Amino acid sequence: MVTAALPRTSAVEAPRRISILGATGSIGGCTLDVIAERREAFAVEAVTANSSATELAAVARRTGAKLAVIAEESGFRDLKEALAGSGIAAAAGRAAVVEAALRPVDVLVAAIVGAAGLAPTFAAVNAGQRVALANKECLVSAGHLFMGAARRAGVAILPVDSEHNAIFQVLAGRPDVIIERIVVTASGGPFRTWSRERMATATPAEALRHPNWSMGQKITIDSATLMNKGLELIEAHHLFAQPSENLDVLVHPQSIVHGLVSFGDGYVIAALSPPDMRTPIAHCLAWPQPSPGAGNRLDLAAIGSLDFAPPDLNRFPALRVARVALEEGGFSTNILSAANEVAVAAFLAGRIGFLEIARIVEETLEAATAARWAKAPASIDEAISLDAEGRRLAANALNGRPPVMTKGTKS
Repeated sequence: MVTAALPRTSAVEAPRRISILGATGSIGGCTLDVIAERREAFAVEAVTANSSATELAAVARRTGAKLAVIAEESGFRDLKEALAGSGIAAAAGRAAVVEAALRPVDVLVAAIVGAAGLAPTFAAVNAGQRVALANKECLVSAGHLFMGAARRAGVAILPVDSEHNAIFQVLAGRPDVIIERIVVTASGGPFRTWSRERMATATPAEALRHPNWSMGQKITIDSATLMNKGLELIEAHHLFAQPSENLDVLVHPQSIVHGLVSFGDGYVIAALSPPDMRTPIAHCLAWPQPSPGAGNRLDLAAIGSLDFAPPDLNRFPALRVARVALEEGGFSTNILSAANEVAVAAFLAGRIGFLEIARIVEETLEAATAARWAKAPASIDEAISLDAEGRRLAANALNGRPPVMTKGTKS
C-alpha cells in the first residue's frame, strides 16, 4: 500500500491548506470537525455555501478562512455584514464559487450537492488541484470528462464516500493486480425490512430516519431507495476503471464493512470502520501521508456479528434502474441523476409517494431513449445542458400525478 513505505509518524505537513466547497452541508460539517480536531495541521483558504449566509460567515470566522463565497447573489449583503471587521473577503455568485475553487490549496473538498458542483470542481481539476470528491454528479454526469481531466492534469481524485474511500485504500499500491469484483455495501436504509406495500405509504419523515448515518436530506432519501448504491456503482466504474459486470452491491446493515475487492488470486480484502464520515475525510485531507484517524474506533467483539445479503430489486427498483443506465452509457447516467433529483424533491414536497421516485426516474430515462439521444456529453457545458433536459423530462413525468396527501409529509 502507499502508506507502507511512508515513515511511521502521525505528523502531517502543516499547515496543509484546505478549501471547502459546500461548507455548510453534512460533508462540509464533518470536514470542519476533522479540521477542528487538528488545528495545527490544517489552514482553511476558502469556504462556500449555496444560500446560508449567516452560517457561512460563522464557519469562515471560526476557521479563519481568507475567503467566503455565497452562491446565491441575494445573500451577499448578509454575508458581507456578518464578516464586517473580520478581514475575511466576501464574494457571491456562481462565478465566484468557481474562482474560490481555483485558489491554490493542498486539498479542495468538493462537497456541493447536485449539478451545481460540476463547474467549480471541474475547473479545479483542470487547474491541477487535488480534489477530495464528495459530489456524486461529477462522476455520474461527467465521469469520463472528469477522470480524463484528472489524468491530463496529473492530479489525484480522492473519494470521500466511505465505500469508494475503502476501495481506494484496498487498491493503494496494487497497480498490477487482477480485479475480479468490487463490492460496495449498503445499510439497506430505514426500509430494509419493510414490505413493498408498507413502503408505498412511507412518509418523508420516515424515509429520513436513517439507522446508521447522519446525512443531508437528498442523500438520505437516496439511501432509502437504494439509488445511492446505483450512483455509487457508476462512480466506481469511473474511479476504478471497471465494467458493470465487475461491480456489485451487498446489503450490510451494520455499515462496518464499506467496500470489498475480490482479486484473481482468490483473496478478498475489505476495509472496515465504524459508520463515521470523519474517518474517510481525515484520510483524504492527509493523503498520501498517514494521519491519526478521526471518529470512533472499531470494536468487533462489541459488535458481535456482521450480516450480508443481496439487495431485493423488487422492493428497491432504483438500483436496477441505475444499473441499466450504467450499462447503456452515453447520456443515460446524466438523465438518471437529474431525474432522481427532481423525483426526490417531489417526494419530500409530498407530491408523489415513495415508490414513485424510481418510477419517475425510469419513465424519464425511457423518454430520453425514445428521443434517440446517443452520445455522452463532450464538455461540462453539455453535461449541464443534459442535466437541465433531464429535469425537464422528469417534470413532464410528474405532470398529471395527483398530490400525495400522507400524514407527516412535512419533515
